[in-house]
Amino acid sequence: MNTVWINFLRKYGPIPQNDNMYDETIQRYVKQKGIRPIQIEAQYLNALIENFKTENPRSVILTGTAGDGKTYHCREVWFQLNGTFDQWEKSGNIKEISIDNGRTLYVIKDLSELSDEEKRHILFIFIRTIKGLQNNSIFLIAANDGQLMEALKFVEVNDVATGVYEDIEEMLVSDLREHSGYSLTMINLSRISAAWALPRVIEAITTHEGWASCDQCIYRDNVDAELRCPIWENKKRLEGHDGNETLRQRLGNLLELCEINGIHLPIRQLLLLVSNMILGHPDAKDRLLRCRDIPNILEARSTSKASIYRNVFGENLPEHRKETRDIFNTLGRFGVGSETSNRVDSILIFGEDDPELNHLYQSLVLSDNYYGADHAFRAEQRKYLEGISEDGGASFLDLVRAQRQRLFFSIPEEKAEDLRLWELTTFHYAGEFLSKVYRIIEQGGRPHPQILSRIVKGLNRISTGLLTKTTDKLILATSGSNSQSRVSKIFEGNISVARDRGESVQIKGDDLGRINLEVSLSTSPTVPVVKLHLQLIRYEFLSRVAEGALPGSFSRECYEDILAFKSRLMNAQAKRNKEYQEDDYLEDALSFYILVINSDGVLDKKTVEVLN
Repeated sequence: MNTVWINFLRKYGPIPQNDNMYDETIQRYVKQKGIRPIQIEAQYLNALIENFKTENPRSVILTGTAGDGKTYHCREVWFQLNGTFDQWEKSGNIKEISIDNGRTLYVIKDLSELSDEEKRHILFIFIRTIKGLQNNSIFLIAANDGQLMEALKFVEVNDVATGVYEDIEEMLVSDLREHSGYSLTMINLSRISAAWALPRVIEAITTHEGWASCDQCIYRDNVDAELRCPIWENKKRLEGHDGNETLRQRLGNLLELCEINGIHLPIRQLLLLVSNMILGHPDAKDRLLRCRDIPNILEARSTSKASIYRNVFGENLPEHRKETRDIFNTLGRFGVGSETSNRVDSILIFGEDDPELNHLYQSLVLSDNYYGADHAFRAEQRKYLEGISEDGGASFLDLVRAQRQRLFFSIPEEKAEDLRLWELTTFHYAGEFLSKVYRIIEQGGRPHPQILSRIVKGLNRISTGLLTKTTDKLILATSGSNSQSRVSKIFEGNISVARDRGESVQIKGDDLGRINLEVSLSTSPTVPVVKLHLQLIRYEFLSRVAEGALPGSFSRECYEDILAFKSRLMNAQAKRNKEYQEDDYLEDALSFYILVINSDGVLDKKTVEVLN
């Protein structure tokens, strides 16, 4: 049995003591067990090594959150520059090594571990080095943002250190990699995309030579599904056997949507996720399978509980343990399994007996003889349909939940639109946002005009509180004295969606990779372009409102964000009116407009005059 490798992989999972999650303990463990560590392509490693080998290297600060690989990068640079394992492991938080260009490289793998006196001494040398006042040293420092700025306070205030704190703080805030006044490169490892890292983590785990120990296992590839090892089955599905990579692609989509929404998931969390996907089972010790568990799992006919599609959301874990893991908390927000789809649920519940759905039931459910319609599912399905379930159908509905999760990751792409795949999540428009907005803009294109029209419709419905169908103009309205009222019928102005005399409404990307709705009111530089960061939640909210949902029924926070955006638009409009001296007041009358909806659902305005 493949005990050593599987036990090693379990340590990356969500167990109480997952020492392998910390780079400091990996080398000692692998040396003791004689196993190669899981090695993942490091995005910046080659550039770091090349930098320190040049005649004029730059000092480097690695920042990022816990688990982004700061210690890993430091250790690999150390080894590549001929540092030894014993030197790396010996006591002392500041590592020194002479490199070929005649300099001493100082490696600080964790700035927070230095004493106050060590910080004061070494950072003074660091400042002299990056200012070009000391040419025989070079630095590689790992620290998160807060640790770095706190440590810089320990440098004695003198002429050499003056201004360094402020300049490095500006680099962090502005996400600058270099500063013209210093020989310094700042690399934020939190900028490594989880969607970029995921396939590399999967590749590193699924191709590890430790799996060779499975070759002689009688449970590895047993043709009888009831005698096949769920660990090996999950590994094959994750690596995309038979060319089916839908699971990896959909999981990558979820992670990419998280990144777009401002949620960063470090590599440490991805290692936890992938190990749990392969090994998860609620009946195993620590909820992760060992080789010795397999005979009992097969005998109990509970392999379905090891489903990789459940494990991706941490369903093998008790609720309190799942909630403490960022990756499961984040993926859980998509609601896969809990959200229902009439089409998919009809296939799962009635597909076997419904002639119109039977072909889909055959291809999507019965075709998977391991995690699809196994004996337990079909038995509970029959009880549910005949109304003889002892628990009122609760057991069957739990199985349906698991099947929704499986189908989200296995429905072929050509059937995704017809089966309304993303209705299996909280965000029905997430697939569209990713493929038809974010990626289109990334490639230099523009989203389809229909998408912009829907967003404008949603904005107009929130701005006015009326079920308008207006999409060619952005309407600004108040209740007379308050622009934040739920229903605003007093017309204050409009902005043309199509370009017209400096007015326009567009969906565009910015230099930080964010998607914004940009509203221009004038060609004048004194009138600001008003932007709304169009992340996934706001996109979903505006799309749902445009399709008929009430603004308050989806997200109170989003609703308030849109009202704040409306206030910024009205402030920009006031600046435009002042510059062009536009005045709606007549000499002998006070005039204003009331918004009404015509028979086509389009907003129109009716003039109201009050004589002096």
